[in-house]
Amino acid sequence: MSLLKNIPTNIITGFLGTGKTTALNHLLTQKPEEENWAILVNEFGQIGIDQAALTQSSEGVNVKELVGGCICCTLGPSLTSTLATLLRQTKPDRLIIEPTGIGHPAGIVDTLKNEHFKDVLELHSIICLVDPRSIDNIEIMEHPTFQDQINLADVIVLNKTDLASAAQITTTEQKIAGLYPAKQKQVLTTQGQIDSSLLDITHRLKETESQPQQHKHLSLDGNNANPMIGMLFQPRPKEPFHKGSINDGLHTMGWIFNPADKFSTHKLEAVLQSVKNVDRIKGVFNTDKGWNFFNQVGRELSIETIAYRRDNRIEVISQQGHDWSKFEQQLLSCIIN
Repeated sequence: MSLLKNIPTNIITGFLGTGKTTALNHLLTQKPEEENWAILVNEFGQIGIDQAALTQSSEGVNVKELVGGCICCTLGPSLTSTLATLLRQTKPDRLIIEPTGIGHPAGIVDTLKNEHFKDVLELHSIICLVDPRSIDNIEIMEHPTFQDQINLADVIVLNKTDLASAAQITTTEQKIAGLYPAKQKQVLTTQGQIDSSLLDITHRLKETESQPQQHKHLSLDGNNANPMIGMLFQPRPKEPFHKGSINDGLHTMGWIFNPADKFSTHKLEAVLQSVKNVDRIKGVFNTDKGWNFFNQVGRELSIETIAYRRDNRIEVISQQGHDWSKFEQQLLSCIIN
């Protein structure tokens, strides 16, 4: 990497379900044609979904995914090697890192400033997306990860403002305006529509950022070294693979189905909406209405068309365990061929 120097680097952070991937997709539409961008995505669960949800059809976009924990702790050693390989192979004009919604960005900043990357990468703005409705959720507001994300950010983006009340937006703006040191920029938007000029704001490291605590990690199957990604073979039709873990008190379970398995959209909607006490569900499915990306935060479910075709996959994040075998059978019942 000796020939690589001062590559503009951004971190796009935010709590679970704030719209980071949607915002990143919007930024990719603004990429100058002559530039080559490298994207490193970190997912908390064992089954990677965000890489499938990112727009990769344009030239000069190279996406790499790290799954199975937070790159600030559980996957810390993997971050250095993965990042070095990504930079060496793609020689990007810009690097953007999207950590998991429950990850502390401070650990990533430390990696970017270590002896391996301090001359190769130049940290620009850290952009944090916030859902203004979180102002009424004390569990989120008092969560140390949420507070670290806010404190470390240079730019705060209030996303999903069309779903929030005027009072929620005003109160959130006032709280952010009262932070010290002051944020360099605060913007309001919907559906992650942010301008790429935000990427060129210089990062200003703050003395007052809180220090992340070490995440505790426990894998359900005791195997942390081989998350189920990049598999060289497909599961058989109607015989999905599954992988689960417990990280930092949150349960995750993911499944990968054969791409030939076709699902009923109507049945899938009913199954996903019937699951109680889950924080997040993301999935890519070959359905009777084409390939679609299912994105559910709490009780809010959105469905969008997607270009991904490699396999069917789904990931569930919850604060408590579930009868995953029963849920798998419910998914299987949605297959129509």
